[in-house]
Amino acid sequence: MSCSLYKSPATVVLHPSIAAAVDDQTNPNPTNRRPDLRRARVMAAAAPPAAAADDEIVYESMPCIRIYKNRVERYFGSEFVEASADAATGVASRDCVISPNVSARLYLPRAAADGDGAAKAKLPVLVYYHGGGFCLGSAFNPTFHAYFNSFAALANVLVVSVEYRLAPEHPVPAAYADSWEALAWVVSHAGAGAGDDPWLADHADFSRLYLGGESAGANIAHHMAMRVAAEGLPHDTKIQGLVMIHPYFLGTNKVPSDDLDPAARESLGSLWRVMCPATTGEDDPLINPLVDGAPGLDALACGRVLVCVGEGDVLRDRGRAYYDRLRASGWRGEAEIWQAPGKGHTFHLLEPHCDEAVAQDKVISDFLNR
Repeated sequence: MSCSLYKSPATVVLHPSIAAAVDDQTNPNPTNRRPDLRRARVMAAAAPPAAAADDEIVYESMPCIRIYKNRVERYFGSEFVEASADAATGVASRDCVISPNVSARLYLPRAAADGDGAAKAKLPVLVYYHGGGFCLGSAFNPTFHAYFNSFAALANVLVVSVEYRLAPEHPVPAAYADSWEALAWVVSHAGAGAGDDPWLADHADFSRLYLGGESAGANIAHHMAMRVAAEGLPHDTKIQGLVMIHPYFLGTNKVPSDDLDPAARESLGSLWRVMCPATTGEDDPLINPLVDGAPGLDALACGRVLVCVGEGDVLRDRGRAYYDRLRASGWRGEAEIWQAPGKGHTFHLLEPHCDEAVAQDKVISDFLNR
């Protein structure tokens, strides 16, 4: 998890009353996942406050998040920006509530949005899961909104950016359950006349359906593809490809990139144990898909995989190991790997206009349009 990608002028804190509301499973209409009500559930401060003396800190990664025994304070990643028509790119966005727990922001490029009813453009679909260590980030925050306005225009794809419940209020595997629900909702539009979202019904080419994510979102995308292998999708829909950007995988085995930042590496291990209290540790197949006993990668339910890594990322060699194991597994698809020279974890969200971010976006765009 890279805190720097959530930098913004404001700080957002999840206060105890909000945490209680978010955690209330009996509420039939929870507002923590409804785009139109999120802003009423956050309060801004000028800077992260000092640690409270009246509660035990379970985990902290400053200046991002501080997790106490009885509450969570988030300082980055929960800011809300409205869906809109982006003046610079022409990309239109809109929000959809999928269920009480799950929602999404959709992005439609200008050419498709401007098309008339007689000739509706069909586009590749990218179902995307944001990162943030399972505990930070939002499909509705300014960072991801700006990124997908730019990327949807570049790649000419229909993006479905998924909002899932965050840990520790909703421990892993809640994020996987929500992400599967979102994927099932998207695919429900694959049948003739099916589904209730006009953009998906009119513009989605389900023969070009991709899953993707960065960091924890890449972890989620992998597990969604494995679940598709086990259970299939409605309308016999297939996943064309998987985009894995700086995947959040761990393991008790040592890899060279662990030494790039030993403190960050240790923090990532501690984070996982807090996000998934029922875990067996770093060799849990949820966080280490390469461990003995994990489902075999040869079953991965897609024909192509792109793994992106950063040369300076402490998780670099976990991503490389995933790529190597996939190629050696007997999986019959096509795997590619691309490395950003000198760059760290999720650098493209912090420096979206740097040469390496532009190059990475081009690699991903080409992958989706091949």
